[in-house]
Amino acid sequence: MDIICFSHLRWDFVYQRPQHLLSRFSNNHRVYFIEEPFYRCEANGLDVSRRQENLWVVTCNLQADYGDSKGAAEFEKLLAEFFSACQISQQVFWYYTPMALLYTGSFEPELVIYDCMDELSAFKFAPAELKDLEARLLEKADLVFTGGYSLFESKKNAAASVHLFPSSIDKAHFKKARDIIAIPQDQQGIPHPRIGFYGVLDERLDINLLSSIASLRPDWHFILIGPIVKIDEHTLPHAGNIHYLGQKNYDELPAYLAGWDIAMLCFAINESTRFISPTKTPEYLAAGKPVISTPIKDVIREYGVSGMISIVSSPEDFVKAAETMIDMPLPDSWQRRVDEYLSQKSWERTVADMQELIYQAFESKSLLKQKQRI
Repeated sequence: MDIICFSHLRWDFVYQRPQHLLSRFSNNHRVYFIEEPFYRCEANGLDVSRRQENLWVVTCNLQADYGDSKGAAEFEKLLAEFFSACQISQQVFWYYTPMALLYTGSFEPELVIYDCMDELSAFKFAPAELKDLEARLLEKADLVFTGGYSLFESKKNAAASVHLFPSSIDKAHFKKARDIIAIPQDQQGIPHPRIGFYGVLDERLDINLLSSIASLRPDWHFILIGPIVKIDEHTLPHAGNIHYLGQKNYDELPAYLAGWDIAMLCFAINESTRFISPTKTPEYLAAGKPVISTPIKDVIREYGVSGMISIVSSPEDFVKAAETMIDMPLPDSWQRRVDEYLSQKSWERTVADMQELIYQAFESKSLLKQKQRI
């Protein structure tokens, strides 16, 4: 089986769930990662780049918007020619975006998977037709995976086969932060205590909270790593103790984490964060960092109730929790408890469990087709 993934995220953007999963699936399958097209280009065509032995990233350039019938038809034609040239026969279509239904309607894959990692319709600038397309995809999908508990509760009755696969962890990668001494140059001059966050800086970031805690404790320094997306950079709080270091690649993150005193999940509580299950939560913990989070439902459920991280609802609560962490470092027993919990989580285990479901679904459909032919 060849896995054809249709994603709203670009492979070279922030390294997260799609990259973790599909890079591991490529150990056993050919994987083609189809990015959403660029449009208003001079000519129609596909750019293909090989990233791993069995993994290719495919980007389409279109003259017309893929949202209209002409652009969608051209994209579909280019994909059909590409699949034929690559001799792709047994296709597993893996969707991250329901919008891809606009240009995949004529194909008949052996299996359809919807890995629902976010409630995309709640995000800023979400297309108006996204909800209707997702309803069609949920009906069409042979398997639906959800990236968190809240999403699972939301989708479990919307499709025939829905399975919970929360954010997992590459423990060895982030555990390196416990032993790193050399700090990246752009972080070296920032005084302690350092409180850090990495991820996409968008409408989910609680800019009011960040501004308030930076004002309450001007002697603390707040480090934010990641691209600024969908919001005006000028709306972000700016102060002498807030440092925006830009986007870093995945391999660099442990070195930045190593120099932080506290890691934070500085998310606003709004519609766009209602269903999120941040992958960075277990990554922070694997790095051995104490974590402070706003009351994100999935974070509370998995890490807050057990006391592995501190949950706060106001700037004053944040400052109080951080003061405690700075004055009284967490005991070794906390780290042992965290490590024991994380020992049950890995992207390899997630892929193995997903793969078992995929094989079962593939076999069931094959048997059904045989019966229909008889």
